[in-house]
Amino acid sequence: MSTPALSGGGGLFTGFTRLCKGLAVVLISGHIVVQLFPPAVTYLALIPARTIPFAWNLLTAGYIEQTIYGVIISTIGLLLIGKLLEPIWGTKEFLKFIFVVNFLTSLCVFVTAIALYYATSEELYLYMPISGFYGVILGFLVGIKQILPDLELSLVSLLRIKAKWLPSLVLLLSIVASFFIAGSAAYLPTLIFGTYISWIYLRYLQRRPETSLKGDPSDEFALSSFFPDFLRPAIDPVASIFHRMLCGRPGTRNEAMGYVLGGTPLPGSDPIEASRRRERGARALEERLAAEMFSATRRPDEAEADALDKV
Repeated sequence: MSTPALSGGGGLFTGFTRLCKGLAVVLISGHIVVQLFPPAVTYLALIPARTIPFAWNLLTAGYIEQTIYGVIISTIGLLLIGKLLEPIWGTKEFLKFIFVVNFLTSLCVFVTAIALYYATSEELYLYMPISGFYGVILGFLVGIKQILPDLELSLVSLLRIKAKWLPSLVLLLSIVASFFIAGSAAYLPTLIFGTYISWIYLRYLQRRPETSLKGDPSDEFALSSFFPDFLRPAIDPVASIFHRMLCGRPGTRNEAMGYVLGGTPLPGSDPIEASRRRERGARALEERLAAEMFSATRRPDEAEADALDKV
């Protein structure tokens, strides 16, 4: 099924969901708080040396943007991507995804900072305030990769990229930028863990309401799909190690989660069903874009009709 290219248009900045608007207010409010009251960063951002006893910063750090650029990027990303994912996943699942990815990403960053301190004895790793919503934004891109991998995005007039490459492209650009832009390396752990945690959640844990099964075992969403084709033979053996760590023996895990029964895949657990889910996601996107275009074209007509009535 073909998926339309997504570019700028009349409906790009309309149709935001109520939950996304509320979370955008939280991000903007958090930024205002830390600008007006700088000591609040100590209690709200993730500072590994103070996470104990301030353990709540594992939850709050993801919603605190310390820079104006960060709050703008996170807010726009939340609104634009959220209005695509939330109608497909449902509000409850969308909120659950944000909570899980945000918390586990902060936890992994905390553990990494402690490990780096013990490895280098640099106190910088203990006292640097770490915060931002960009780990969840990367998770959203992973969700788009899963549901709408063939969606074409027009970055500029002559450049189009399929959605399945967005997480990999953002990570690659972030790694390259860390060598040239001072301070940008501090964002890398959050970006990397946000991508990986979201993939683990969608791959193994997310429950599908239409099948009551968990995860997406399709080859199109394997860990190696984040890498170019020539690297996949080297990635697959490494990915299989992590798969066994998470799930035990493949056959045992599949049977326990209901992927197979007597050697036959259950509905919703094989690549065919995964393809159908992607088609449903693409169809939902097409319907949403069509509705927004229809709404945008109706407004001028209604205004003209009202003007004629007044005359």
